[in-house]
Amino acid sequence: MNDHDIPVTEDELHAFVDGQLPHDRRVAVENWLAAHAEDAARVRAWREQADALRARYADVVTEVAPRRLALDRLAVGAWHRFAATAAAAAIAAFLVGGLSGWWARGATAAMPSPEARLTTEALDAHRLYVAEVRHPIEVRGGEQHLLPWLSRRVGTALRTPELGAFDLKLLGGRLLPGPSGAAALLMYESPKGERFTVYCSRLRGPQTALRYAVAGDVAAFHWIDGEFGYVVSGPAERERLRRVTQAVYDDLENRAPAQRRSDADQPASPRGS
Repeated sequence: MNDHDIPVTEDELHAFVDGQLPHDRRVAVENWLAAHAEDAARVRAWREQADALRARYADVVTEVAPRRLALDRLAVGAWHRFAATAAAAAIAAFLVGGLSGWWARGATAAMPSPEARLTTEALDAHRLYVAEVRHPIEVRGGEQHLLPWLSRRVGTALRTPELGAFDLKLLGGRLLPGPSGAAALLMYESPKGERFTVYCSRLRGPQTALRYAVAGDVAAFHWIDGEFGYVVSGPAERERLRRVTQAVYDDLENRAPAQRRSDADQPASPRGS
């Protein structure tokens, strides 16, 4: 994977806009933006919004306080008025300074993108079911109806990626509600009891490369392919999880046609081909 393909998180894009990104990641983000026009457009929009906020509130920060707010008068006045006015001034300064980047996120902070919602739901499902001892899955991996059942409900012909190279064995899967319909969750386990999950649900949006998200002690790589979103979750060990995800991605994309079955209920590519 070259510099253009290094996964870049949303937080890193915001840190790049705010000038707070570590130097060792700045070059990687610049390369990413050069190769991903959609993310580059978002970064430009955030910067324009930040500039507009600074221009709008710059006068508030440098404004001289009126005489009625002088300390010698406030000492004998109603002190709660001072508290309210001081709080307003502090908020204005805060907006122009450290929060300009946060405001620049606009609707993305208030309304998470469909891909962000998909990743959040996949991580929530991962956390919930990997902790189960007796019932982590609904249907075991060796049962013939697992893939036909999940494929029909999700709306695309699914496959079980082969992860034996990582000493991961398929436990089975379950059906879940997704952000735009049904979702399938496949679970794998190592001899040490570590568990990884592969989550798939319908998700309309532009195709993306692998992107990384972390939530405490678990993390995920996610991407959109065609009309479906995919999330691979596991322990928050980025490089190890990246290798597992790359194997899942390659298996879904590149499995030889001779290994596929023509029956629509049997495993096929994530594009439904």
